[in-house]
Amino acid sequence: MKKIMLTFMVIVAGLSVTALDINAQNKAQSRFRQEMDKWHKDMAEFRARSEQRRALEELTDSIAGVQAAAAVRNQDFVLEADQVTFKNGATVFVNSNTTFISVKGNRAVVQISPSNFSSGPNGVGGVTVDGTVSGMERMVDKKGNVTVSFNVMGIGINAQIEIYMTPGTNRASATIYPNFNSNTVWLQGDIVPYENSDIFEGSSL
Repeated sequence: MKKIMLTFMVIVAGLSVTALDINAQNKAQSRFRQEMDKWHKDMAEFRARSEQRRALEELTDSIAGVQAAAAVRNQDFVLEADQVTFKNGATVFVNSNTTFISVKGNRAVVQISPSNFSSGPNGVGGVTVDGTVSGMERMVDKKGNVTVSFNVMGIGINAQIEIYMTPGTNRASATIYPNFNSNTVWLQGDIVPYENSDIFEGSSL
């Protein structure tokens, strides 16, 4: 009889432990599901915010692109450069306030002020030249890419400039071809209406 009772108690104890294990497992699974549900909810909110941010950025770029295109058509714009590449392949990041191509009517200013220059003829670490714009041409391909070319002639400069713009943004690149030497320079930056630019023009040659 004692053996029977002992066996019964062992079985009951085993069932109790099993029940406790199952209960613990159920609680763990419940916590896991809650954490996964929260993770999915957080990810959905993150994706929604990312899509809203991306849509806002696209809208901002589109508006800036429209303004840039209109400014170029009106010959009233500034390409504020943030990167300059020289003929030898050297590329430097520059201050967009002091490295630019500006066009205001028939007057153009080309200012190159690499950040590794400590001084320069213009007083802001580089060279500033201005001249008269002529031969302005604007071409648009089937994809909406715009190429603007013109000549700048003055005392300190005699060069051909080509500016390349892609639709939907004010981001642009430019190539400066000096007519008196082969020291071609490439700029990358943003085109803004002249009145919206924040450039600092140094002393011209």
